[in-house]
Amino acid sequence: MTTANGIGHGPGSAMPAWRRCANNVVAALTVLVRPPRITPAKSWLMPTRQLIVAAVVAIGVFVFVMILFDSGTSTAATRLPRWLISLFDDITDFGKSGWFLWPLGLLFLALAALPPVLPRFTQLVVAAVMVRVGFLFLAIAVPGLFVTVVKRLIGRARPMVTGLADPDVFSPCSWRSEYASLPSGHSTTAFAVLVAFGTLWPRARTVLLIYAVLIAISRVVVTAHYPTDVAAGAVVGIVGALLVRRYFALRRLGFSIGPDGMPHQYPGPSRRRIKAVARALLAP
Repeated sequence: MTTANGIGHGPGSAMPAWRRCANNVVAALTVLVRPPRITPAKSWLMPTRQLIVAAVVAIGVFVFVMILFDSGTSTAATRLPRWLISLFDDITDFGKSGWFLWPLGLLFLALAALPPVLPRFTQLVVAAVMVRVGFLFLAIAVPGLFVTVVKRLIGRARPMVTGLADPDVFSPCSWRSEYASLPSGHSTTAFAVLVAFGTLWPRARTVLLIYAVLIAISRVVVTAHYPTDVAAGAVVGIVGALLVRRYFALRRLGFSIGPDGMPHQYPGPSRRRIKAVARALLAP
């Protein structure tokens, strides 16, 4: 079996593509759940005492902003020009996770279905790409899944559900869409995308930040969320993507842990090499 970054292709070129794809996906999941291979020399977590203080401060800021700004901001959003609301209504659709998860998931499956008779160099490039695609998928999907469950357990009413902007209306565990405002799922996705894609392509961070901020603003403009919902979603998206990155780093999957205790990306295949492999795969 040839492996690179933890993903492998074994013998069996006569195997049907769907079975080869399934076997490689199972192999990838096996690698993903393996025990950590690195014990960081330096902890990246704050001491427990500092974490508690930070959590208390964050909750205090959240309550302060909720009381002072949520109601007024959402009420003001209903008075914006219709053309502006319509514009942001179109923009907000691009905050759905499906825009990223479907292409990434299909690309991962397509790579997993490639025949194992490829040259070793090609296999190494494909394996490296698979690791990065898997990282992008999980960095977006994990915080998104977390928010999907938590927001329904919290049960905060969306703006104008009661006819007014009442930020203190809650119906925990109601599992109804109109009581699933905190945190914002679109904001979670947008900021997870910022961290995940920005990690692999640092030069794109400015564009990604503009995208994330526009999605966050759009959720308030279309009165789907309060400002604190959006802020909470941004925090979950950022922290969730960073935790996924660290999970990969501890297992030496595309990343490693440096002496400073922080994840560092392994050098990936260059654009030239990826194009060369793509041409080889598409050649008759």
